[in-house]
Amino acid sequence: MKKIVVIGPESTGKSTLSAQLAAHYQTLWVPEFAREYLTQLNRPYEQEDLLRMAEGQLITEDEAAEKANKLLICDTDLHVIKVWSEAKYGDCDPRILELIATRKYDLYLLTYIDIAWEDDPLREHPKPEEREYFYQIYRDIVMNSGQPWADIRGGYEQRLQTAVGAVGSLFL
Repeated sequence: MKKIVVIGPESTGKSTLSAQLAAHYQTLWVPEFAREYLTQLNRPYEQEDLLRMAEGQLITEDEAAEKANKLLICDTDLHVIKVWSEAKYGDCDPRILELIATRKYDLYLLTYIDIAWEDDPLREHPKPEEREYFYQIYRDIVMNSGQPWADIRGGYEQRLQTAVGAVGSLFL
């Protein structure tokens, strides 16, 4: 089982690309658990909620991995929760960092900010300079991950073609 993570700032087409890749490879994709968690939360989230989101993400990944067809597409990983925590609270729960250290992925697909921002009550950083700032953080993460990664840019069709090329050159 090969695990591919689609990672990048908010509103950069990660969910769309994840669904497209899963359809292309006839496998499963794991939506961002935090979105479901926050939608059901009847209060503003707190830092402790981030640990629950991290744990839920991993449980969802593990369940999907049992049913996936050779590839599992993950619409985020715990690095996103780490970045989110550091941006909002100034640090990250060490338990989340421990969970990050336990997970290995085979390929990162880093989505660029050239997709138009879509307002969403769960999104927090719409300014172009904020989007660029977070893109650079995620770029550093994937560059230092020790894993292959591809920079995903352009329109939705170009992004899919680039992602399929990256997956194909490594695994197929």
